Amino acid sequence: MTARCVMVLGTTSGAGKSWLATALCRHYARQGLKVAAFKAQNMSNNARVVAGGEIGSAQYFQALAARAEPDVRMNPLLLKPEADTRSQVVLLGQVSQGLSDMPWRGRSLHVWPAIAQALDELRAENDVVVIEGAGSPAEINLMDSDIVNLRVARHADARCLLVTDIDRGGAFAHLYGTWALMPEDDQARFDGFVLNRFRGDAALLAPGPEQLQQLTGVPTVAVLPMWWQHGLPEEDGVFDDRSRSSGEVRLTVAVLAYPRISNLDEFQPLRNLPGVRLVWARSPADCAGADWIILPGSKATASDLAWLRRQGLDRAVVAHADAGRPVLGICGGLQMLGEALIDTHGIDGNAPGLGLLPLVTTFEPDKTVRRTETTLGDCTGTHASPWSALGGVTVAGYEIHHGQTALHPAMQAAGQGATEVLPGLAWMHPQGHVLGLYLHGLFEDERVLQALFGGSAPGLDRVFDGLADFIETHFQPGVLDRLILPTGAP
Repeated sequence: MTARCVMVLGTTSGAGKSWLATALCRHYARQGLKVAAFKAQNMSNNARVVAGGEIGSAQYFQALAARAEPDVRMNPLLLKPEADTRSQVVLLGQVSQGLSDMPWRGRSLHVWPAIAQALDELRAENDVVVIEGAGSPAEINLMDSDIVNLRVARHADARCLLVTDIDRGGAFAHLYGTWALMPEDDQARFDGFVLNRFRGDAALLAPGPEQLQQLTGVPTVAVLPMWWQHGLPEEDGVFDDRSRSSGEVRLTVAVLAYPRISNLDEFQPLRNLPGVRLVWARSPADCAGADWIILPGSKATASDLAWLRRQGLDRAVVAHADAGRPVLGICGGLQMLGEALIDTHGIDGNAPGLGLLPLVTTFEPDKTVRRTETTLGDCTGTHASPWSALGGVTVAGYEIHHGQTALHPAMQAAGQGATEVLPGLAWMHPQGHVLGLYLHGLFEDERVLQALFGGSAPGLDRVFDGLADFIETHFQPGVLDRLILPTGAP
């Protein structure tokens, strides 16, 4: 049998599509159904390594919520922005330079067959496929080249929910306007409107939902209250800037939020840890008072390093390190900590590094994409450092990088080397306060959290069950079951 398809569309980016799709995946999996996640095209620098290559993080988490093995078919096309007008294109897990060089509108014809085949295969193997749209289906300037919203809904004969962020204001206009811009046949695909992030008394919404149903024939099937701490990482590079923690703040961690930050979702466990306050830093003032500074991954390391210098954050990081305080660089952040970035292939750009580790990074055309499990070497420096607790800890994570990093030969010969914690993957300043490594996902490993904090954040299964509980509480009775009934069923 072919799987029933439920599709989550949004009135805007950031309306709540990703987390609602994740909740639906867990809900249907809890019914004993075989569930797959799917998003035809995702634009995000948050990516995960799965069998066959890389996919967007949102589909990775949705697959886990569905109790399924993440698969490149679940996000066949991934666009990783490198600049405002340029993206690296990943098709079925692998970088395609030809597609990356192709104009946006010309790409659809070439990628749709692979997208349709991936969706068809998932439908043949599962009971339910939960599909996430992108942006808004009402982007009429893009409808003729659409491969992620209405074209997918038609191909899958999907029943659609349209979600809007009522906290932004104008929710009824967003819902009505999106519906009104749809072709008539596609309007009939909407089974319900969802008001997300509502604050206050839901009774005050009347008679808005009733009037909207009179205009469109589509009922409002859920009013979801504002929920700040559901525990799921934010999608598409959108993150909550508010700094907060559970209980008394014992540790403040500043993560540098440069323009092309990547894999920021890996820091969600820090936000879930009691006593840890996470700050997204865009200026030196944001780093003031931080215990740790983290330089995260970047999709454009040289460009983000230049931004860092324009903001004066380079001086803030160096001053923090000079004071013997902990600095951690991950992937692109590791590359920034070194002496130089060398790019002879036009991949990322040349630049001097921050000089906190005696390393040189060379960018290569071939991209390293792999999952890694390894045991960290001795992380004890000459000074006290939190990283010393990581010595001997077995960690699991993933690598996504074009750069290849090695010790600076002249500095090494002059006795200015660094401790190689992991051969070719991690280096530490001899004093022990500056650590750089290529491994993403460090804070998602419970062994690391135990070593560094003596505790752990809520596990993903608990987060997914919480999402499912939430929608089961706030959706109208019977709606979630009706979405997967055969077409024409009462």
